[in-house]
Amino acid sequence: MGGQVFGKLAFVRNVVYVRLSQYEQRAFPDFWAKTWGGFKRDFNSVAPYAGPFFLQAYVLYLWGEAENIRLKRKNPADYANDV
Repeated sequence: MGGQVFGKLAFVRNVVYVRLSQYEQRAFPDFWAKTWGGFKRDFNSVAPYAGPFFLQAYVLYLWGEAENIRLKRKNPADYANDV
């Protein structure tokens, strides 16, 4: 390899490398402010259309659970004459 260091094995022309120190960069600037604003905007645009379907599905789920419990219950009249 000609005695070169691993990171500098080749010289490439017309390529500009821009590096920023880890002390100068901000990895997540205003992350929560931008995320919350986007979430509110997306939610407000989708909720009027998707909300009723999710509500109907939840009510159907609750009814199905209650009906399942009711149907699995034993009928006491079937066992009235057992001693």
